[in-house]
Amino acid sequence: MHLPPLTVRRHDDKNRALITLAGEIDLETVPLVRASLEQCLRDGIRTVDVDLTSLTFCDCSALNAFLHASQRLTAAGGTLRLHHPPSALVLMVDIAGCAFLLLGLPFGQLSIPPGNAPTARSPVPPRGPVPPPRVLLSGAV
Repeated sequence: MHLPPLTVRRHDDKNRALITLAGEIDLETVPLVRASLEQCLRDGIRTVDVDLTSLTFCDCSALNAFLHASQRLTAAGGTLRLHHPPSALVLMVDIAGCAFLLLGLPFGQLSIPPGNAPTARSPVPPRGPVPPPRVLLSGAV
C-alpha cells in the first residue's frame, strides 16, 4: 500500500487549531499546507499550532508557506507556532532568522533576549571596517 506523501489533520478548540502534518512537504505537497493554514483564517482561527513530529522531509517551500501564514495570521491578530520541527527546518529557520515561528511570537516582533532562541548558534560578531591587508615581501622582516 502506497502512503500519500503528506497527511494533514486539523483539530480545533474554540479559536485555536492544531494542524498535524505527517510525511513530506515539497513543491508538490505544499499547496495542501497552504490551503489548510488559509482555511484556519477563513474559519476565524487566530492561534495555529503546527505539529511536525511526523514530518519526514521538508524543503524551503515549507518555510515559505509557514512564513506566509504567520504574516497573514499576525495581520489578523493571531500567531503561528511550529512544534517539533525536523532538524532541516530548524536549520532553515535559523539561517533565515525567523525564530518567531518556533517561539510563537507575532510575525516581525522579535524581542527575545540573546541566548533564549530555540536553536543554539554562536553569535556573529558585529562587523566593522575591514583592516587593509598586510603585504609581506619575501625576505622582508
